[in-house]
Amino acid sequence: MLQRRKFLQYVSLATAGTAFSLGFPSLKSAVANDKKEGGEWNYDQLGPETWGELSPDFRVCENGSQQSPINLEHEGTLHAGSLHDLDFNYHLSVLKIVNNGHTIQVNPDPDNHLKVEGNNFDLLQFHFHHPSEHVVYGKHYPMEAHLVHRNPRTGELAVLGVFFKEGPENKILNTIWKDLPEHESKEHAIIGHINPLQFLPVNKIAYRYNGSLTTPPCSQIVRWIVFEEAVTASKQQLDKFAKIFPNNARPVQEKNHRLIIEG
Repeated sequence: MLQRRKFLQYVSLATAGTAFSLGFPSLKSAVANDKKEGGEWNYDQLGPETWGELSPDFRVCENGSQQSPINLEHEGTLHAGSLHDLDFNYHLSVLKIVNNGHTIQVNPDPDNHLKVEGNNFDLLQFHFHHPSEHVVYGKHYPMEAHLVHRNPRTGELAVLGVFFKEGPENKILNTIWKDLPEHESKEHAIIGHINPLQFLPVNKIAYRYNGSLTTPPCSQIVRWIVFEEAVTASKQQLDKFAKIFPNNARPVQEKNHRLIIEG
């Protein structure tokens, strides 16, 4: 128990050190997926291989040593057991949806929070990637959701990654998918309420590592928590998103000897 406590203290200090040494961009530039912030980008002609050259604000996309996503596997991963340190304070929320040209983004009420190792993070938004950005043993899932949280005191981000696999229809997705904007749009309200906790798998065992945003400006300020267990979505649900975004996933980045924790 003492060894595990020391390890968790080390991880907390290492995470804080990484975040504070890098400094924080504005909230908008860090999480907004706004193509007007720093310069235009996309997944085609202005795709991931060019992001670092498109703007001085995006240089870390090319030069950063803690970029995301990565390949997740047991080899080289420290197994800490079940950490039980995620405290969810989510509730039924009125949702607003937007197609920002890069993904479908959903903005919940501002009253949803997550506590990680005693640190509070506010849920800002969640969005989707097809196929999954993180891979497990080199294999993609059909889709991945990212729930983006921000520490209001430090600006550090905590992002939950949820894999979707083909299977039974996902009732929670139905609330969003029934009003899915097929083209770039302004934010508008969704009819219906969702508790973001309903998106998450029952088993909360996850891979954790320090990384970056997977879109420009690729800021290296993210605590990644990617759940091992995938949730299901029907083929029709997956195809509906894929029709709008055939590929909005950044390729896997180098791990560069980063510590990955499973627990």
